[in-house]
Amino acid sequence: MLSPFPGMNPYLEQPAFWSSFHTRLMVAIADTVAPQLRPNYYIEVETRTYQDQEEPEEILVGIPDAAVLAARSIDQVEPLRVESGATLTQKRPRSIFLPQPTTIKERYLEVREVGTDTVITVIEVLSPKNKQKGKGRTAYENKRRRILGSLSNLVEIDLIRAGIPMTMIGEVQPSDYRLIVSRSSQRPQADLYDFDLREPIPSVPLPLRPEDEEPLIELQAITQGVCDRAGYNERIDYRRSVPPPKLSEADQQWVDELLAPLRGA
Repeated sequence: MLSPFPGMNPYLEQPAFWSSFHTRLMVAIADTVAPQLRPNYYIEVETRTYQDQEEPEEILVGIPDAAVLAARSIDQVEPLRVESGATLTQKRPRSIFLPQPTTIKERYLEVREVGTDTVITVIEVLSPKNKQKGKGRTAYENKRRRILGSLSNLVEIDLIRAGIPMTMIGEVQPSDYRLIVSRSSQRPQADLYDFDLREPIPSVPLPLRPEDEEPLIELQAITQGVCDRAGYNERIDYRRSVPPPKLSEADQQWVDELLAPLRGA
């Protein structure tokens, strides 16, 4: 089953799908462009690791219902007898959850030169934590600044509607998604490919050294292939609302019409 959306499927932003989709997409991009890079370059999947604190709404993700329901009788008390014959009351404890430090691993791609292993281009696919205030965004912004201050190119892929977009200077029109290509030889100028929910995902060039031809990253075809192999479209419940942020009235009407056959409407 193919995705009903012409471009990015917003339902993939659900926690149940995003981590898997992100990993599969990184590997698929690497496998697709690798043959076009030989013999002068190769591409590697790398990992960035940092410690983060879970937000309250994230703590319950993956916890069985039984553990959550254990806190429902919070005001019940039971008698406690003591030797003197007096009766005391022992309040039952509430079941709570405490923030836990978690190790976050985020994958990215590096195009390197054969022979020298010099990093020519970094390809980043943003994750939700990169677009939220906290250590995830700080870690990514620090790395982004280092790349933009280096001789390496940057391809930044933002396929997430939610969160705060990465910093750009100048007049930038609001859009659902953003793809940025930053060539080291042209900084601070960069190319922005912005698009919305109703549009296909654009293909973007993969910059290498200035004298080399730039292969295309055909993100629409790559994303469709990932979704097909992973079976996401069979697993997504399209009867549910599109994940936040809330759609405009016009986009909501468009989504309702698009998904009507799948919802049995």
